[in-house]
Amino acid sequence: MNDPERTFAEFLKSKGLKFTPERREILRVIFATHEHFDVETLFEVMKKRGERTSLATIYRLVPLLIESGMIRRATRLDGHVTYEHVFGHKPHHHLVCVKCGQIVEFRDEGIEQLLTEVCQKYDFSPIDQRLGVRGVCSSCREG
Repeated sequence: MNDPERTFAEFLKSKGLKFTPERREILRVIFATHEHFDVETLFEVMKKRGERTSLATIYRLVPLLIESGMIRRATRLDGHVTYEHVFGHKPHHHLVCVKCGQIVEFRDEGIEQLLTEVCQKYDFSPIDQRLGVRGVCSSCREG
């Protein structure tokens, strides 16, 4: 088992749940890419790979993956929720084009420092951070 699988297996065990072959394969597909995903697209990828997983199984698994800290909700565009895996990754933020849906991930030490200072100023202990900027990318502005 690799680290994400071991971590998720331990999380499920702590909840009295099993790490079924279906759950393992869904986790593997999620961690095989660094792209944002939605449940329906993930389901289509699973089908193309010949996996026998239902859409309902994926929908039931997503909240467990979020609770475990393996994935998080990334963006919402036109009522469409996307997720990303965050296990083992440093915090990052998003620029989201509201026209084409392009998502640009970025890290900025200045923003990280500012968030740390704000939390210290208000005696706040962060458990998650995310910054999303919605706008129009250069390609859509030119088109």
